[in-house]
Amino acid sequence: MARVSASGRYAGTPVLLTGAQGFIGSWLARRLLDAGAEVVVPARDGRRFDSRCVVFDADIVDVPAMRRLVDAHGVRAVFHLAAQSTLGVARRDPLATFDVNVRGTYSVLDACRTARVPVERVVVASSYLHSNDPYVASKACAEVVSRSYAQAWGVPVAVLRLANVYGGGDHNFTRLVPETARALVRRESPVLRSDGTPERDFLYVEDAVDAYLAVASSLDNPDARARVWTAGSGDPVAVLDVVRRLISVAGNGVEPVVQGRSTPGELDRETVDASALRDELGWRPRWQLDRGLAETYSWYSSELA
Repeated sequence: MARVSASGRYAGTPVLLTGAQGFIGSWLARRLLDAGAEVVVPARDGRRFDSRCVVFDADIVDVPAMRRLVDAHGVRAVFHLAAQSTLGVARRDPLATFDVNVRGTYSVLDACRTARVPVERVVVASSYLHSNDPYVASKACAEVVSRSYAQAWGVPVAVLRLANVYGGGDHNFTRLVPETARALVRRESPVLRSDGTPERDFLYVEDAVDAYLAVASSLDNPDARARVWTAGSGDPVAVLDVVRRLISVAGNGVEPVVQGRSTPGELDRETVDASALRDELGWRPRWQLDRGLAETYSWYSSELA
């Protein structure tokens, strides 16, 4: 499958993108900007974005501010990716996590509900839901809120759950791939905080962007409102295998340190079923894991050197 193009649909279109300063959001922003979209991002505290973005002084949890943003720019499409997504932070500060992930979602959706110019499509980011920790619970709540706005008020919204997304630009070094890549750039041994056997579904960031655009396009059909889609490779890989593949890419001959502990409640095997995206929307991952890891390590090697 070729990369999903945004050029025809989004050229000259005002698009609200929350989370544009984040890992996946920055990739999606570039794709939309390259297609000629007017990408509007809510920002506070002087955060930096791609200079082509239009920055609007607003906090996503501020409902009146988000309404002003949507109306001021005549927003026609929304990608809501902003979230508190670090599991450790969610455990330490669940209230702040629920505030950003739940309140932030209904703030964006209510701005769409009351928009003077009808918003044509809204995609809300979610995650593979497999536990009841505060982060996962907050995303489950955001999904319920999203479906409510679609069903009660006809807001054209769909939800996209993603597997473990990796790629250059992820600065969350609590995640496996960034943490391993950083260690290898430093010629240190990567440390696994488990016994290495848990299997995870990994998705390259370009494929994640394709999935967002495919789900957005699905909202041309009113029957697609309130749908929850999932995207992943469908081919889970043991985390120790991923680490060894990155070591091979780096070529520096270090050995991983396996601590032999597991996180309570952690799944042994995670498989994301993307059959609906494949069969109904034609989406398929284009990046094989080895190719994606090589591209990812190249980014970290250049960025961290």
